[in-house]
Amino acid sequence: MIQLIVGRKGKGKTKQLLDKVNTEIKTVSGNIAYLDKSTKHMFELNNKVRLIDVSEYMISDADEFIGFICGIISQDHDLEQMYFDSFLKISCLEGLDIEPAVKKLEAVSEKFGVQLILSVSLDEHELPESLKSNVLVAL
Repeated sequence: MIQLIVGRKGKGKTKQLLDKVNTEIKTVSGNIAYLDKSTKHMFELNNKVRLIDVSEYMISDADEFIGFICGIISQDHDLEQMYFDSFLKISCLEGLDIEPAVKKLEAVSEKFGVQLILSVSLDEHELPESLKSNVLVAL
C-alpha cells in the first residue's frame, strides 16, 4: 500500500512524516526505513528507524530509484514500512509525471508486503486522478 502526504514546500509534510514514523515504530512488529535527501533529521527519528541518505548512492533517474528500493527490500525480510521524505527529489521526479513511478512502487509494495509513505511536494489538485485516493494528508 502507498500513502501520500502532499502539499507545497514549507507546509509541514516532513513534520507529519516524522510524527507518523515515530508513532508507528512503537506498534509495528517489523523494521522501518526512512529515506531522505540528507541526514538532517537523524536526531528527530526514533533510533530504531533506519535512516538512509539517498544522496550518497548516485541515483540519477526514477528507474534507478525503484531498483534501489527493491535492493533495500531484498536485504531486509522484516521490513514493514518505508518513509520517503522529499520523494520528488530523491526519486529524480521533480517536474516529471510521477504516476508511472508511483504505480511501479505500488506493485513492489503489494508484492513484498511493505507499506510505503511518500512526502510529495505537490498540491492535491496537481496529482494525477489515479493517485488522489492514496492521499493520507493534504496540507
